[in-house]
Amino acid sequence: MGKLGVVFRREYLERVRSKWFLLGTLLGPVFFLLIFVAPQYIGGKSASSNNVAHVLVIDATGAGMGGRVGSALHEGFPLSPAPTIETVTPADLPLAEDRAALRVQRSEMLGYLVLDTGTLAGRSVRYSGRNASSISDLEAIRNVVRQEILAQRMEREGIDAKKVAAFTKIKLEMRTQKIGDKGREKGSGMGAIFFGYAVAMLLYMMIVLYGQTIMRGVVEEKTTRVAEVVVSSVNTDTLLAGKILGVGFVAITQVVSWVALIAATVVYVVPLLQKPGTSSATTMNPIMAGLPSLPMGTALALIAFFLLGFIFYSSLFAAVGAMVNSQEDVQQASMPVMLLLVSSVIFMGPIMTNPGSALARTMSLIPFSAPILMPLRMTLVPVPWYELAASLLDVLLACVAATWLSARIYRVGLLMYGKQPSLSELARWIKHAR
Repeated sequence: MGKLGVVFRREYLERVRSKWFLLGTLLGPVFFLLIFVAPQYIGGKSASSNNVAHVLVIDATGAGMGGRVGSALHEGFPLSPAPTIETVTPADLPLAEDRAALRVQRSEMLGYLVLDTGTLAGRSVRYSGRNASSISDLEAIRNVVRQEILAQRMEREGIDAKKVAAFTKIKLEMRTQKIGDKGREKGSGMGAIFFGYAVAMLLYMMIVLYGQTIMRGVVEEKTTRVAEVVVSSVNTDTLLAGKILGVGFVAITQVVSWVALIAATVVYVVPLLQKPGTSSATTMNPIMAGLPSLPMGTALALIAFFLLGFIFYSSLFAAVGAMVNSQEDVQQASMPVMLLLVSSVIFMGPIMTNPGSALARTMSLIPFSAPILMPLRMTLVPVPWYELAASLLDVLLACVAATWLSARIYRVGLLMYGKQPSLSELARWIKHAR
């Protein structure tokens, strides 16, 4: 334990005292603010393009739908150039579309919208334009067309036009709140989604950054022959354990520092920026009100998943570092480990959409994805205790296996030089390591 403590202390203090650690700790909250808050703020301010109504509406319905849609687009987007309406017969529709496409190519307008009998039936509407990949623009146009179809149908049933406008142009804000096993929880459903995404991305980022730090540190010690001196007084298992624990606690220190800085900013800095006559609760509401409550058991489980996941991947990264002989070979050799991590992030979207699905349950039980995806599920929905216990047990067993495997590779590879070992040579290292 004495030598383990020496290695741990060296790995920890060497990195904590670094100016880059201090800089990353201070700028971390700013980075998260830019990553998570700025896109939402910008997206809320510019939900769609300023010229979304600058389109040609080709009306082949024979019911005057083009005029209605054009007027609604101009009313909904008054800063945009008014749309142009062209009424054609169904037989002339292909030629009209060709002419419209040429006008879009010459940048005379943003795009063209085709209304036909399928549109009147509520089945489909076609749009072609330079902004055909903009989801917000397409959604805005689709909503306008849908509202006008509904309005026309209601007018046919004899409903007053003013009432039709009141019925079809309602802007409804949905407010959500989670209900757990203990009743209503603090925060909103959208706040839980944001918080769960932030937790999962934070775990992923810490594992990637500091796992690769261990790998590159091993390669550096190996290439500079420092490892030959160190292993003469410390056995390789103690050296590997000290590295993983030391760097792991550096990651925890940085995360705790980020949380403390963010909390201090919200409590002490935000009130200073509030407008006169505005209460602190009102000012802090956009930041704090949507965040979910975090019970002590959930917090401890998140820490456990982080520690186990970090040990699992750090062991694999250390083994990769012991296998290669230069920094140039690190990127290619670490690709299999990185693919395991990236595959976890790929499944974040489907799991956030439906955290109770069979896919979510399966991926949160697989050892290589559980350290990231199970914390994501835990912050979104209540997870049964047996699934949580099974996931922790799976990751724990994977940690034991990865540590045992990596220790044997590390034991031999740390002092091996020359070409990169093949799979058969790795198998011999694992078999004959003592």
